[in-house]
Amino acid sequence: MRVRWAAATHPGRRRASNEDAFCSRPDLGLFVVADGMGGHVAGEIASRLAVDTIEAAVAAGDAVPPDSRQCTLAERRLQVGFERASQAISEQTARNPRLRGMATTASALLISAESSAIGHVGDSRIYLWRDHLLQQLTHDHSWVAEQVTMGLLSPIEARQHPWRNVVTRALSASDPPQVELSPLTLQHGDRLLISSDGLHGVIGDDRIGVVLDTVANLELTCQQLIDDANDAGGPDNITTLILEIDVP
Repeated sequence: MRVRWAAATHPGRRRASNEDAFCSRPDLGLFVVADGMGGHVAGEIASRLAVDTIEAAVAAGDAVPPDSRQCTLAERRLQVGFERASQAISEQTARNPRLRGMATTASALLISAESSAIGHVGDSRIYLWRDHLLQQLTHDHSWVAEQVTMGLLSPIEARQHPWRNVVTRALSASDPPQVELSPLTLQHGDRLLISSDGLHGVIGDDRIGVVLDTVANLELTCQQLIDDANDAGGPDNITTLILEIDVP
């Protein structure tokens, strides 16, 4: 299995700094996007610390033993990475009270010939584009997503709601991470998009699907999505990381 990839990030039109971070390690099969919270500096530190810690854990190859759910090796490696990232944020906060309250989302793909998996906390997203159809593979851990599930808000209302950035799960110093883990089966031609909410918070899934379907070049696809988000106001940092699966 070969993976082609491209990534782009932009602070958006209304932010002076970029608190997003990403990792692309095709040699490890690891791809991560994190969106930091806690204000300038703190958010940047949280997202970068999470990405670097997950990367280091996967590179080390450590994994928790199999449990009753029969998780794949890829899932267990991501679990270790997310747990260590949360611990690293907690330790950094303890050393520097100025960073108290910092946190980050994280959405990760770990891909190999043996097993592939998703690890996810927060409201960044992972999408699968297959056979001209777009599917959101992760669930948003956010207040507005809960309201949409209960039928109290529409998806359009959720994107415009003043509480749209309130997440219900994150990597932070306060609680152990509640990591959403799931196995992943990939096919030739699949495209996967990992994005921070600066993209899908303002651009609907219909438009995201059109871009993934019609723009062949991965670098141009990433840039087109960022341009679309900025054209819609660019209220937040925007990160797009796209993979394309090639199975010989």
